[in-house]
Amino acid sequence: MINNIGKDIVKYKVIDPSDDALSPKSGTLRYGTTMIKGKVWITFKNSMTITLQRPLLLSSFTAIDGHGVDVHMNGAGCLLVFQATDIIIHGLRIHHCKAQPPSTVMGPNAKVIPLGQMDGDAIRLVTARTVWIDHNTFLLDVTRGSTNITVSNNWFRNQDKVMLLGHDDGHLRDKNMKVTVIFNHFEPNCNQRMPRVRHGYAHVANNFYQGWEQKTLRQCPL
Repeated sequence: MINNIGKDIVKYKVIDPSDDALSPKSGTLRYGTTMIKGKVWITFKNSMTITLQRPLLLSSFTAIDGHGVDVHMNGAGCLLVFQATDIIIHGLRIHHCKAQPPSTVMGPNAKVIPLGQMDGDAIRLVTARTVWIDHNTFLLDVTRGSTNITVSNNWFRNQDKVMLLGHDDGHLRDKNMKVTVIFNHFEPNCNQRMPRVRHGYAHVANNFYQGWEQKTLRQCPL
C-alpha cells in the first residue's frame, strides 16, 4: 500500500467517540474519513466505542489504524467504501451493525451524498479498489466491481452469512474481481459463506475454520 505513505500524509487522531452524520466535529472518526483531503492516517488517542448514527463513508487514500487500543464500532450501517481506492482498515472490532433505510450522510471531500438501503454489514465494499482489511473482527461484503482486495488476519464470529464476494449472480461486472482471503479465523458460530464467491477470482488460503453448520466455501456457477 505504497500510495498510503509519503511526506504529504496527514496524521489525524480520533479523540471524540461521538458521531454526527451530516456535520462531523473535528476530533471524531467521521471528520477524519470525510473532511480531510488527500492521504490521511487515522489513529485513536485511547480505547473507545463509536456508535455510528448513519453509515460511515471512507475517502480514497484513508487508513484507519486501531493498533494499540481497543476500538469498538457499532450502529447504523457501519463502514462503506464506495468508489474509493487505496484504503487500509486495521485493528477494529465492528459488531451489532443495523440495517439502515435510505438516508443522506457526509461523504468524501466534505460533500453530503444520498445513500440507499444498507444491509447492516460491518464493512461493505462497492466499486472499491486496492483495499487491505487486516486484524479486524467483523462481517464483510465485497461487491459491484471491487477488486485488488486483501482480507487477512481477521476474526469472524457469530454470523450466519459471513462473507460475500460478488453482488448477485447476474452482475457480470464482478467477473474481474480479485480477492485474497488469508490467515483469517472463522469461529465461533460461523454458519456459511466463508466466503461465497459469485464471480471473479478468489485466493483463499491458510484460514482456520471450526464449528461451521452448513458450508465453509462456496463458488456459484459461472
